[in-house]
Amino acid sequence: MSAPTAGDQPVQIRRGHSTRTEANTRLTSTAGVVLVVLLAVQGITILRIHRLLTAHVVLGLVLLGPLTVKLGSTGWRFLRYYTGDDEYGRAGAPRPLLRLLAPLVVLTTIVVFATGIALLAVKARDASTLVFLHKASFILWFGVMTIHVLAYVLPATRRTIDDLVGRGPPAVLRTRRSRQLLIATSILAGVALGGAGVGWAHPWTAWFSSRNR
Repeated sequence: MSAPTAGDQPVQIRRGHSTRTEANTRLTSTAGVVLVVLLAVQGITILRIHRLLTAHVVLGLVLLGPLTVKLGSTGWRFLRYYTGDDEYGRAGAPRPLLRLLAPLVVLTTIVVFATGIALLAVKARDASTLVFLHKASFILWFGVMTIHVLAYVLPATRRTIDDLVGRGPPAVLRTRRSRQLLIATSILAGVALGGAGVGWAHPWTAWFSSRNR
């Protein structure tokens, strides 16, 4: 008899979770792990923003794909919880501090990305206010996001690995391919946006070059 594979190992649904809420959490976790990896790379571009501006713009646009999935999945859980869905009620809300920070995480994330996108639509010489808002919101975002990531990165990584290797209750794994397809599609959509971003970043790189002559 052959040895059991990773997918054969029993993994129970976490306490309080149902098939639906566990599937939602796995989708959120996988999108979050993808975001953490991409944001780490984005952090490198910030350190050399004048030289890596095009890469910064491209990565920022790539991030929009998985970010949309994560905001959508967490928004769905929020909606179901506060509209009295029994399964999401049993799964529970985040711990008090994380529950308090959640609106700030969402708000600052939206402002950081919205101002970044808006900057691509204006001329560099007219963008001082937007640049300030982008930088200020990033500082606030970085603070709340650091707490958010530290709180969730380990359980999110475990759930992501479980889903990737096919480990877990059969009822949850039946929707695994759909989650993986959604994540892959979001990344490809982000990459397509990022490809367009090479051209959108050109006026800014030209402006930086002219200032440094």
